[in-house]
Amino acid sequence: MASKRLRGKVALVTGGGKGIGFEIARALANEGCNLVIGGRNRGQLTEAATQLKKYKVRVLPVACDVRDERAVHALLATLQDNFRRLDILINNAGVAHANLTVDKLPVDAWREVIDTNLTGMFLVTRAALSLMKRGSAILNNLSVSAKRVFPGMAGYSAAKHGALGFTKTLREELREKGIRVIALLPGATATDIWDSFWPDAPKKRMISAATVAQAAVNALLLPEDSTVEELVISPTAGAL
Repeated sequence: MASKRLRGKVALVTGGGKGIGFEIARALANEGCNLVIGGRNRGQLTEAATQLKKYKVRVLPVACDVRDERAVHALLATLQDNFRRLDILINNAGVAHANLTVDKLPVDAWREVIDTNLTGMFLVTRAALSLMKRGSAILNNLSVSAKRVFPGMAGYSAAKHGALGFTKTLREELREKGIRVIALLPGATATDIWDSFWPDAPKKRMISAATVAQAAVNALLLPEDSTVEELVISPTAGAL
């Protein structure tokens, strides 16, 4: 049973149209939280919003490429016009590249991953901070790749390691302002991102996106005088 402790709060979820982002949005909606969901695929966002509205909350889908600074500012301007404030920011937008060693990795693939997973997180956070007050929270979805490395995934690993450094710095900068910053580090999770580099990955052995989402929202539901700084969640099956 949902506690509805987030009733009336406002959350922004990037990459909210599918996967972990959608499941976090669903878990927040189940707690009574109003939502703005962003992503590149307008049709996907519209379908996601239709499902989320079943929870009797306000849901605003906004097409946005987090790599584009102007698009990010437009996203936050739309949020401000409709809600006036932001209580929870979920930086979830992310992509991966094909499994290629450094000597074979195209620079365009490197840039897409760095620009989406790292620079996009910075752009969204920077634009959102003016709408966030004491008691707000930021949760950055990083992956265990923020602390581990995998051959053939140099761009993804670099982006996630950088995002963890960004998250830690942000946390220290916002402590005195009373804004919590949580690093979410899920292990192998059964989402479509695997299709980019391992189409035959054994998804039945992985965590579900809904499980990761529930853990994330449980961390957000802690009293304001406490926090989870890093949340690691792994499949019981172990490393894949």
